[in-house]
Amino acid sequence: MARDPFITSKRLSVAIAAYALLAVVAAIGLTGNVRTGTFIVLAGLAAKTLIAYKAANPSAE
Repeated sequence: MARDPFITSKRLSVAIAAYALLAVVAAIGLTGNVRTGTFIVLAGLAAKTLIAYKAANPSAE
């Protein structure tokens, strides 16, 4: 069953936006090493999401 490329790119956009929103909330509410650790975890999750998207959609740029 082929997936609609519009839907998968929309899901990617929503996921990256959610990570960005969490990063903004962390920047406002956290300080010090906890903030830095949170940013590292969120960046890792965003990278993992992007890598999985690229693997599932080889024609995507």
